[in-house]
Amino acid sequence: MSAKAPTIGVVSLGCPKALVDSERIITRLRSEGYQLSGSYEGADLVVVNTCGFLDSAKAESLDAIGEAIAENGKVIVTGCLGKEESLIREAHPKVLEVTGPHQYEAVVGAVHTHLPQVHDPKIDLVPEGGFRLTPRHYAYLKISEGCNNRCTFCIIPSIRGDLVSRPANAVLKEAESLVKAGVKELLVISQDTSAYGVDVKYAESKWKDRMVRAKFYDLCKELGELGAWVRLHYVYPYPHVDEVVGLMAEGKILPYLDIPFQHASPSVLKAMRRPANQDKVLDRIKAWRKICPDLTIRSSFIVGFPGETEDDFETLLDFIEEAEIDRAGVFKYENVEGAPSRDLPGHVDQDDVNDRYDRFMEVQTTLAHQRLQSMIGKTVDAICDGWDEDAEAYAFRTKADAPEIDGVTYVDSDDEIAEGAILKLEILGGEGHEMVGAVVDD
Repeated sequence: MSAKAPTIGVVSLGCPKALVDSERIITRLRSEGYQLSGSYEGADLVVVNTCGFLDSAKAESLDAIGEAIAENGKVIVTGCLGKEESLIREAHPKVLEVTGPHQYEAVVGAVHTHLPQVHDPKIDLVPEGGFRLTPRHYAYLKISEGCNNRCTFCIIPSIRGDLVSRPANAVLKEAESLVKAGVKELLVISQDTSAYGVDVKYAESKWKDRMVRAKFYDLCKELGELGAWVRLHYVYPYPHVDEVVGLMAEGKILPYLDIPFQHASPSVLKAMRRPANQDKVLDRIKAWRKICPDLTIRSSFIVGFPGETEDDFETLLDFIEEAEIDRAGVFKYENVEGAPSRDLPGHVDQDDVNDRYDRFMEVQTTLAHQRLQSMIGKTVDAICDGWDEDAEAYAFRTKADAPEIDGVTYVDSDDEIAEGAILKLEILGGEGHEMVGAVVDD
């Protein structure tokens, strides 16, 4: 009789990039015979993958570590907060080991040390495409690590290092495996997606019968041939993005760009060390919409950055209206330890930060309502995310909606609809970021 396989619990915090790291760790451990537990009680050891981008994220990570220790007792910590090992050990001295971000081998080695595996070919099974924490029908596809930008509010380069792009054939092989395993939507992620390949001078690698460059356009073109929805996240508005918008117009990849503009005022952007010519950005967006009228633009912004005046904030509000930003997330500035922005003059009073946040949300809510009203009566393609118990309806996402951050379309149907099914819906109505639709019979 074979010995019981050791069981691991995994807590994954933070962004989709961290989620991919967790998936890689799980895939490796699962291939070695470790079992997975969905509860603290059922696990022999817990791995906590942390976030350390903002002080609020650090606090959440420390709370999660504390909960894991209290509920289980044996905890290994990895992820972005792992760069601050002394902070973790001061708060939680019982942690077994601490590793930094994307240190897969170190995490696996720590698990081997504290919970040796028992190899059994009968249970060492890994699904095609690896083990994922997302639903079966969509998956995050990470194309690079790190970032070459030095934004003053961001500590990611000090945590994850400079840009390191994966070879194009490695990305395409993973993408193809995911599609073969049933994935219908690939969400392309990195810290700076449109900078892909800059670090390796767009080196070629062999993919099937041809050579493919490690370049943003070339990769998107190849991904667009796999038969799945391809959605692009964290894209900076570099000039060569124009070519990729052309692929969207051809229907090769989804007409969707997630661009972290962060602000619109030239003085604030300069203080952030980000591209500060918003006139060019507006011209580029207008040109994109001419190429691809169905283009959806999602973005994130920061209010209350040091030195931001009322005029700067009004410039930001004007920008999201003129640029017709379809989806927007807004964050209140946090004075993150280690970020250069801590030393900038003119820190904004917190009451003003809160007020600007509320005003931004009012404008964005109005824009979202206008956009929703324009959708009523249209027929769109949408992917089913499954049955929503709270809404008592099937939850769908259109091509304009990324999972977990954008809107949902609810559909009432007597017929069972499978997760991942892509159907045509007529939009009947809705409110906020939620729409109501009906399946259109062919």
